[in-house]
Amino acid sequence: MEENRQVFEADEDAYGGMNVHIKDSMDSIKFIAMLRASITQWTNQEGFWYHHAEATYLMLVYWIPQTPHTIPSNASHRVGIGALVINDNGEVLVVQEKNGTFKGTGVWKLPTGVVDEGEDICDAAIREVHEETGIKAEFVELLAFRQSHKSFFGKSDLFFVCMLKPLSYIIHKQDSEIEGTKWMAIEEYAAQPFIKKHEMFYKIAEICIAKKEDKYNGFSKVLMTSAFSTKRNYLYYNQN
Repeated sequence: MEENRQVFEADEDAYGGMNVHIKDSMDSIKFIAMLRASITQWTNQEGFWYHHAEATYLMLVYWIPQTPHTIPSNASHRVGIGALVINDNGEVLVVQEKNGTFKGTGVWKLPTGVVDEGEDICDAAIREVHEETGIKAEFVELLAFRQSHKSFFGKSDLFFVCMLKPLSYIIHKQDSEIEGTKWMAIEEYAAQPFIKKHEMFYKIAEICIAKKEDKYNGFSKVLMTSAFSTKRNYLYYNQN
């Protein structure tokens, strides 16, 4: 019982946070007991509250000034991409998924995926297309995006529709996640009952057809610096 009341060795940082030092390995039961004891002690001593946890740390926070706190919440959004890849024949690259909402539906959809931490939207679209279909491509434009709330694990979701130009055409599908993939006439893609039934899917399909017919201009990516960092970042805007 005495061991279960032990707390982690920790240093207070410049913002009133606690940096924990774990020098020796321990089993999960001891770790959980010490973590609970430590959180209780820090909370009682300083008024800390739980903020969030990541794979390598757990963060508690404490607002020092005698004013309402303005500590930002943990990350609130997930960022995803959908990729419109059109070849010279006016065909769009589509996939059928083995898992998730579209499993077993027979619906052909655009390749989609989630942007990794530290990854640009344009690079994520290129990566996801290559992972799912084996097609190499280059980013052309950002066509549209939508924001939804309480979508995944209670988080909001930003989804960007990107147009890519294929640099290869022979498909090598990802067997672990993808049931099928092919080049399909974009009009046939838009005519699927599922696409026509759902307003947002159909609007995106209409945008894709308009882009094929040169009747729609999206947002290009331009590298530039900002006031916050010397690192160059992409600004997406309409250059036409």
